[in-house]
Amino acid sequence: MSEVYASRRTRLRERCNASGSATALISRPANVRYLAGAAPRGAVLLLGRREDLLVCTGPPDDRPSEGRPDEALRIHVLRLPGGDPAVAAADLLVGEGGDSLAVEEHHLTVARHRALSSVAPRLRLADLGGAVEQLRVVKDEEEISCLRIGAEIADQALGELLESILVGRTERHLALELERRLVDHGADGPAFPTSVATGPNSGRRGHRPTDRRVEEGDFLSVCLGASYRGYRCEIGRTFVIGTSPADWQIELYDLVFAAQRAGREALVPGAAFRDVDRAARQILDSAGHSEGLPALTGHGVGLEIEEDPQLSPAAMGKLDACVPVTVEPGVHLPGRGGVRIDDTLVVRPEADGGPELLTITTKELLAL
Repeated sequence: MSEVYASRRTRLRERCNASGSATALISRPANVRYLAGAAPRGAVLLLGRREDLLVCTGPPDDRPSEGRPDEALRIHVLRLPGGDPAVAAADLLVGEGGDSLAVEEHHLTVARHRALSSVAPRLRLADLGGAVEQLRVVKDEEEISCLRIGAEIADQALGELLESILVGRTERHLALELERRLVDHGADGPAFPTSVATGPNSGRRGHRPTDRRVEEGDFLSVCLGASYRGYRCEIGRTFVIGTSPADWQIELYDLVFAAQRAGREALVPGAAFRDVDRAARQILDSAGHSEGLPALTGHGVGLEIEEDPQLSPAAMGKLDACVPVTVEPGVHLPGRGGVRIDDTLVVRPEADGGPELLTITTKELLAL
């Protein structure tokens, strides 16, 4: 992997040089991990004039889930406790004659930015912007493999839950059980707080589990994800509890399923982000559900659970191959409940079979 990290840093350095900065300071944890192999708490990566440094407050953790630093990187550990690695990195750069530094202004706090200016007043600070995030959008096959394993873990945890007795159990209890199963099957942990929503809560995006108990006839919507070697995927499904679904439940489910399928089928290299969103959204709009729809149909996944691209009405840009995204339309009817269906897929050209579905739990409307 050392060559992979070195190649990523080289590509970033080329972008920095093109914008007039010979050096860069990376502070956003996901970006540090992407370029260095690991991101110990508080660590920063300095792309220096002569060498690259991972600046840490202490020795990196050896746990596989935390990643392992690139062996080609020199690690600089602060001598005194309580120091700021970003400030130390700027001081090191000045010591070797650096006069400019590109920083991630969208991540640095005002206080940290002031500290950098104070310790190195002659250092010209420029904004690196989202350069690293842009590099992270297209994944290599090793990254996709991690996402694929995470999806298998999430599928397995969800499948086991569906085989258990659900009536009478609380949303909170079910969410905790799902997160335990994720870890049991090899995940670093949940990719995000697990959402379990029942009855009138079902279909809400990002619903926080409550002490409401599952009842017969409820819609049950579940959204969970696994983190594996730092890479995060997600899956969302909706079921009916205990009885055959009512007519309104079947109608609503079929509608959301059609929207989700349209969004999945629109995932081709070169497709505009907004066109993928439109493919799913117009089906729900035409059925009279334009009010209260989620702000986006999907988003990228990787070292963070919500990263670029955003599949939304106002999004600018087009899909590339090897970009993993979610497609997750949903409809919530106040007081009644609703449906969400969520998959993680990788954009692939038609010659390679089209979009690769990573989360494979059935999307049939099951009565549990």
